[in-house]
Amino acid sequence: MTQSDYRTSERSRTGIPGFDDILNGGLIRNRLYLIDGDPGSGKTTLAMHYLMEGAARGEKCLYITLSETKEELAAGAESHGWSLDGIEIIELIGDAGELDGANQVTMYHPSEVELTETTKRVLDAVERVNPTRVVFDSLSEMRLLAQSSLRYRRQILALKQFFIGRKCTVLLLDDHTAEDSDLQLQSIAHGVISLEQLAPLYGAARRRLRVVKFRGTDFRGGYHDFTIRHDGLVVFPRLVASEHREVFEPGRIKSGVTALDSLLGGGPERGTSTLLMGPAGSGKSTIAVQYAIAAANRGDHAAIFAFDESIATLTTRTEGLGIKFASGVKAGQVRIQQVDPAELSPGEFAHLVREAVEVHKARVVVIDSLNGYMNAMPEENFLTAQLHELLTYLGRQGVTTLMVVAQHGMIGDSMVSPVDTSYLADSVVLLRYFEYAGRVRKAISVLKKRSGPHEESIRELRFDENGIHLSEPLMKYRGIMSGVPVEIAAEPAAPR
Repeated sequence: MTQSDYRTSERSRTGIPGFDDILNGGLIRNRLYLIDGDPGSGKTTLAMHYLMEGAARGEKCLYITLSETKEELAAGAESHGWSLDGIEIIELIGDAGELDGANQVTMYHPSEVELTETTKRVLDAVERVNPTRVVFDSLSEMRLLAQSSLRYRRQILALKQFFIGRKCTVLLLDDHTAEDSDLQLQSIAHGVISLEQLAPLYGAARRRLRVVKFRGTDFRGGYHDFTIRHDGLVVFPRLVASEHREVFEPGRIKSGVTALDSLLGGGPERGTSTLLMGPAGSGKSTIAVQYAIAAANRGDHAAIFAFDESIATLTTRTEGLGIKFASGVKAGQVRIQQVDPAELSPGEFAHLVREAVEVHKARVVVIDSLNGYMNAMPEENFLTAQLHELLTYLGRQGVTTLMVVAQHGMIGDSMVSPVDTSYLADSVVLLRYFEYAGRVRKAISVLKKRSGPHEESIRELRFDENGIHLSEPLMKYRGIMSGVPVEIAAEPAAPR
């Protein structure tokens, strides 16, 4: 079969939308695939999805098990609310006698020696059912019976030779129980999918998969996060921003606070990201929510992802400032999602954002905060790169993104950001505390705006029951950002 034939071949869908997306539509039919991973990584769940999808499409499906009983498989399926009706299960659990030295089972190529009783039962079952989808679980049992790598390789080659021409797609499950990685087995298979389960120091286990090999067609490479829920396995394909582009009308996003919009040169542009940074309690989240409510008032949708603050606290606090947050949520114009840092992977978070944009049509997205996003996944590498990909995707969709980051320290020169993301954002808004006349006050300024002009002045920021207020530019003071401003003496009049 030529390269073009592979690409135009009808795909065998797996029943897992995210996985099919990674494979550009599903597995190529009539091929042999290796699904490997440690015990508990999700191999059997993936295989069950594949067979149930086939059964739902009216295909004949066969599950050959050498490691689990029918009762165990049925119990696993029941835990997900599934039924195995339409799937033929062949149980080939060896008895104790097969482990005796006199009864060692070996398997050679059919042209060399007679097949063992176990192999005959496998082949007889395939001949009788004539399936289009087969799952073989697991190769570790075959490896133990073979006793040597040579015999094991011959077993797999014999299976591959047997299935050629039978119009059957085969999944071989392997649980990594061998001492060394069997690269020879990977070379035999047409495709190799590797599943991993990671155990962070705190929080739920993280799972991810990678397509190691997929002959004859393109696929989305790299690691893809996935999770196992009550309804089965959910895959979150790695976000590639270049694959997504929407045409949108340029324009500025207004906050509804005239002075704040003036500070940002009329407001952030559509398709740009704005970083709100400053110490805890300086008003970053309130400003971000103000933009979300203003979008709802214009008839647009907004999405807020709250890592740190509970929904109840956020609602109470904003309502106390005169921001009609609850009404926007009730009307469905503002969707707020509480993010549990200990239960989330980067891929799942990107999926939630995509869902908000593509399904709920959010035009403003608030991430509150980046501290929570980073702390949620402390052992993940390249989070900054993933965040850059996410912001690029949102920009291509015409979404205005507001990110909140809390700096360490409260006042003066001790302010430190936990992570440098300022270079990722198109605009950077800085908030500070400063002392004046025996009171602690707040200041706001714009340090950067790629997409146009902005005010270079510093304004005082206040909150009360009527909302957000900004003063006129503080032109008579210096050292505001240091926390202790000094009034600038008036210059003497020039002599006449």
